[in-house]
Amino acid sequence: MASFNKVVLVGNLTRDPELRYTPKGTAIAKIGLAVNRVWTNEAGEKKEEVTFVDVDVFGRTAENVGQYMRKGRPILIEGRLKLDQWDDKQTGQKKSKLGVVAENVQFLGSSKDGESGGGGAPAAPRAARPAPASVPSAPPAEPVEGDGPPESDDVPF
Repeated sequence: MASFNKVVLVGNLTRDPELRYTPKGTAIAKIGLAVNRVWTNEAGEKKEEVTFVDVDVFGRTAENVGQYMRKGRPILIEGRLKLDQWDDKQTGQKKSKLGVVAENVQFLGSSKDGESGGGGAPAAPRAARPAPASVPSAPPAEPVEGDGPPESDDVPF
């Protein structure tokens, strides 16, 4: 029987990322994610529930998360579910925890302090299409704040 393990979550970080490295040098960022669900019950009252999810991010993506993300920032995570199981050293009982291993991460929105949520550097402008020969080209648009190349060559992706 075929199986499929895919999770897509959008939420806010519950804490600053914890960035660590394995002995072989692989980066691992551990983040907490709060995902809100809002609905209206039968009495017409608005209700909300919050689900807290632990997420592990690996490699260069983990380094970017550690560098650019902070508590409260919105993020989209695509990944897979992973069940961790262990024996509690104090009680001897078996314990388990369901978490997510991120396979793709997108920084969303902006923070409350006005920083960009897209990784800190403005996006490169899209190339303009050449105008057809029979149509006169429009005058160049006024520059928009944020247009142009990033201020440094250190683009996170």
